[in-house]
Amino acid sequence: MDSPLSSPGVDSSDRFYYFAYGSCMCPVDLKRSLGESTHAYVVGPATLAEYRLGFFRRSRLRNCGVLDVVPEASSTVQGVLYHLPWRLSPALDRREEGYCHERVTVTANGQAYAKTRTYSVISKTHEEIAPNEWYSSVVMRGAATCGLPEQYCWELFHHMHSLQRRQAPASLRRTA
Repeated sequence: MDSPLSSPGVDSSDRFYYFAYGSCMCPVDLKRSLGESTHAYVVGPATLAEYRLGFFRRSRLRNCGVLDVVPEASSTVQGVLYHLPWRLSPALDRREEGYCHERVTVTANGQAYAKTRTYSVISKTHEEIAPNEWYSSVVMRGAATCGLPEQYCWELFHHMHSLQRRQAPASLRRTA
């Protein structure tokens, strides 16, 4: 995908870098909240080192567990790097209610992007909460659409699926 930095007439001071690792990886879903297409703002797949993913928040809106990033040595999180116009910042903050800004360094296209905004859950649950099928599909659609590594996509899928199976009522679980 083309970087907005390569577009003629783009002033990088009017933009900020944003690392998405959950449903915001999907430009179509992000458009729903921001009110405009975000495809043109995708820089590409990115890696956040020394963090891991977890479902440490229950979203009232989605009625399920939603993704969070937590510091963890020797772990990495794959996601999507956006270069968004500042005018979209208030809408992004509203979408990420219950999360706070974090400044992180991510790597994309072989380049480090310092002071990149991401969001982490303010009041984390002690245990992970399973995502529902809708949320899982949006996350997976974003991961695939924006070109995250296939192995990472499978690991993400299996993690979500294992949480769903573990938290399903016993009568709905398949027995071996």
